[in-house]
Formats: sequence, structure tokens, C-alpha cells
Amino acid sequence: MAVKAMGWAHSFAVSGGVRTGRQWTRDHLRSLPWSAEEPDTADAVVLCVSELLTNAHVHARSDAHLVLTWDGDCLHVSVHDEDPTLPRPRDPEAGATSGRGMGIVSTLADDWSMKCQRHGKTVTACFRPAAAHRENAPGNP
Repeated sequence: MAVKAMGWAHSFAVSGGVRTGRQWTRDHLRSLPWSAEEPDTADAVVLCVSELLTNAHVHARSDAHLVLTWDGDCLHVSVHDEDPTLPRPRDPEAGATSGRGMGIVSTLADDWSMKCQRHGKTVTACFRPAAAHRENAPGNP
């Protein structure tokens, strides 16, 4: 069986990159076969992109490098920034205006990970749409 994957990459500047990143992501999601059937999953992906780009801009004070990779099972959403400090879960007080980003990613993604690299870190979230699993099921043409 041949492995087929598709992906896109783009860098988003600290100034104004989050809104642009959400739109860029939504535009690319439209090309995936499951996105129209699963608007909630597409919305979850866009929200996580927003949170990860915001974290890179606000906490790392860095441009963010976003890579979307679809491997037929999982849409990998990876954001790299230049700060090697890994995000840590926080328990923000009621009314706090920040501190929920990684909690949102953890709740919406099927899986997520983070790793330090030579020049910063990468946080990756994985989304496994149900429609993709039906398409890849044995006996499905």
C-alpha cells in the first residue's frame, strides 16, 4: 500500500498573524475530503491553530511556522516558534483573559505533543476525522 500525504506550510509574523493563520488554515481545510462532512472538526482545527499561533506570538514573542499535514488518518497541525520553553498546563482563575490555550488544544485534539528543538519548540496536535476512517475502511472503494 502506498502512503499518500499532503501538506502545507506557512510562516506568520507576530503582527497580525493569528487572524491570517485562521483564514489560511480554513482555506486549506476545504481541499480535504472530510472537511465539508465534519464542520465541527474543521472548526476545532481552526481554533487550535488560533491558540497555538497566539501562544507563539505572545509567550515566545516569535514568528510562528505552521505546518498542516494530512496523512489519510490524521491531520497534524504543527506550530514551531523560537522559544525552547515548553508550554505548561495552567489553571487560570475565573475571569482571567489568558491561560487556557493548551487546555483548549488538549480538549479538542485527538492527541497532541510538544518537543524542544535546536532553535525553539514545536507543538503538534492531531485530528482524526470520522469521515476519513469511513473512507479508508476495508471494503470501501
